[in-house]
Amino acid sequence: MLSLRRVVASVVSVGALALAVVSASARAEVVTILNSGDATVTLIDKDTQKVLETFPVGKEPHHLIATPDDKSLIVANAVGNDLVFLDPVTGKVQQRVPNIDDPYQIGFSPDQKWFVTTGNRLDRVDVYRWDGRQLKIAKQFPLPKTPSHIAFTADSKIAFITLQDSDQIAAIDLNSLTVLWTMDAGSAPAGIWVTPDQKYLLVGMTGADYVAVIDWRTRTVVKQIQTGKGAHNFRAVGDKRHLFLTNRVSGSISIIDQQTLSKVGDITGLLPGPDDMELTADGKTLWVTFRWARSVGLIDVASRKLVKTIRVGKSPHGIYFRTRAPLY
Repeated sequence: MLSLRRVVASVVSVGALALAVVSASARAEVVTILNSGDATVTLIDKDTQKVLETFPVGKEPHHLIATPDDKSLIVANAVGNDLVFLDPVTGKVQQRVPNIDDPYQIGFSPDQKWFVTTGNRLDRVDVYRWDGRQLKIAKQFPLPKTPSHIAFTADSKIAFITLQDSDQIAAIDLNSLTVLWTMDAGSAPAGIWVTPDQKYLLVGMTGADYVAVIDWRTRTVVKQIQTGKGAHNFRAVGDKRHLFLTNRVSGSISIIDQQTLSKVGDITGLLPGPDDMELTADGKTLWVTFRWARSVGLIDVASRKLVKTIRVGKSPHGIYFRTRAPLY
């Protein structure tokens, strides 16, 4: 027969274990996926890679970004005309900010003073002042058709906007709040990136099969880097040199060297429509949304192989997890 002391010790031990499990579960980090075609968010346990839940968030959630203090994750509902703030670790809703017109892509300037949204449907870019807590509209810029992706100079002076259905790029001066220029770029420019030396823009041509290298000071396309059909969006590898680029139509990911301005590799054998990406902090696993396959994929970076797929909602687009490799 067990002694009372041993029973109590056993109960205490089991209780402590249960509390530890609950605590660990509460601390589990989630991967947040935006299902733009379903108006939902899917949360996946980052460690177990199991779907935890899917819940409605607003009409056409496409892109998301963490606040500069990393305390919130902002989801932009383009057709819902609002922003939803989520807990970046658990994915739980913190607040909803209404009356944000057509926020398709969103971005904070490096100095954290400006919040920029592209109005894909409205052909407009809106610039907001950000004080760390609230957004206040500064100016709205009507632009040519389909403003899409955003990039900033490191000094936060200029925001570059791709105009996808106009085959152009626009530059907005954030100090004077004026449009500096627009230029022809190529077929359906989408993802846009400023090289670390601030010399060039790299622009994915979704209507073609290359990345345009643009000297933005002279507004000249100086080179084309052949990648794959539907060259679309970038994600830094985290070494301050290389970038991943999704090729939507080819169903592949290219690796770009920002110093030599060349392609140095491809990841093939993927599902249809690779789009947005997130990279684990150790740089070993690349998570990718597949817009045309209702799935998220995990790629082993070392072997360049797709090792797992997870079913999510319709037209998965934006993806985020907090513990990740550097963005630049």
